[in-house]
Amino acid sequence: MSESIVRALKCRECGHEYEIQPTHVCEFCFGPLEVVYDYDKLDGKFTRELIESRPQNMWRYKELLPIDGEPKVGANNGFTPLIKADRLAKALGVKELYIKIDSVCYPTLSFKDRVVSVALSKAVEFGFKTVACASTGNLAGSVAANAAAAGLESYVFIPEDLEQGKVLGAAIFGTNIISIRGQYDDVNRLCSEVAGKYGWAFVNVNVRPFYAEGSKTLGYEVMEQLGWKAPKHVVVPMASGSLCTKIDKSIKEFIQLGLVEDNQTAMYGAQATGCSPITKSVKDDTDMIHPVKANTIAKSLAIGNPADGYYANKVMKESGGYAEDVSDEEIIDAMKLLAETEGIFAETAGGVTLGCAKKLIDSGKIPRDESIVLCITGNGLKTQEAVLNEVAKPRIINASLKEFDVLAAADGVK
Repeated sequence: MSESIVRALKCRECGHEYEIQPTHVCEFCFGPLEVVYDYDKLDGKFTRELIESRPQNMWRYKELLPIDGEPKVGANNGFTPLIKADRLAKALGVKELYIKIDSVCYPTLSFKDRVVSVALSKAVEFGFKTVACASTGNLAGSVAANAAAAGLESYVFIPEDLEQGKVLGAAIFGTNIISIRGQYDDVNRLCSEVAGKYGWAFVNVNVRPFYAEGSKTLGYEVMEQLGWKAPKHVVVPMASGSLCTKIDKSIKEFIQLGLVEDNQTAMYGAQATGCSPITKSVKDDTDMIHPVKANTIAKSLAIGNPADGYYANKVMKESGGYAEDVSDEEIIDAMKLLAETEGIFAETAGGVTLGCAKKLIDSGKIPRDESIVLCITGNGLKTQEAVLNEVAKPRIINASLKEFDVLAAADGVK
């Protein structure tokens, strides 16, 4: 079964509906558009057994994604490990902790491969030959890689101070890299203008409603990997805020379709203190998102004017969750803690997620005796600069057992 149940694009503010087309803003109230589905069409046909019979990639849930038929791009992406993190749980003083490791997502080691697979598949359906994006790093690499594999021309627009690992991680695929003097919000404004003039498929501009739906697959996988159970507490890093809203949507969809029972899942957002407009709105108990100028080592989360901030705020409040932020020093400490307890080298965004989870647990916002899922969305090899001077340097000796004996003795080794 692969029947599409996509009904329309719908404005999240005024509710006006549009036909499926490459557009993202309501022409009546300028609200953002979202894909909506006719779930009744599945009518009990979308079952656990059907899903489990399919290959282990994100497309095992294809009926709930906005494409027609089979994927045109990224057919092997997704289905990353969910591990039970007992050593980290002990360090945090909690009973049950899981880590969703999208830092090993295929092909570019971040969860962005999920959203890009959907966006580019839809772009091909629409007939686009050139694809593009505004990126804080991971998205650039994913668009470049997936476009190369699909034979599409690509342009990626990035801030000029991006980590070299992420610049190289896009350049190797032969994309056209445009580096902008300024922050991500400056990049994003330019991309909106370029999309309008050149008619390209910008994954996070005119194809954004379809692109964002790809994030739901992370949530679907977590529920399946937990044994068809909705998580109790989920901590998610926030840049635009979209991932938080889409994991929440994925859980509600599975509940509606009878695939999992309602577990009253609470959503929690994590940001760096140097760029935390969504967290501030939650802490201030307001729905107003005030743009900020980003100043943090967590560059992948450095969006000062988050497009989905209002909706992420709403999801956290309605689910009974909360938001937290951490300093650059706390980010580094959390990256090291995750590596030393579970052998996972996460990028700076992963340090934000774990660092905020620790604060949420210590403050009592997340109970210690209930299950917790942390979402790690990118690989530490991309942000090596952040910890380069925070780890032990190699100790150099000659190829001499005598010299090693001296070193070992100093370490207390017998």
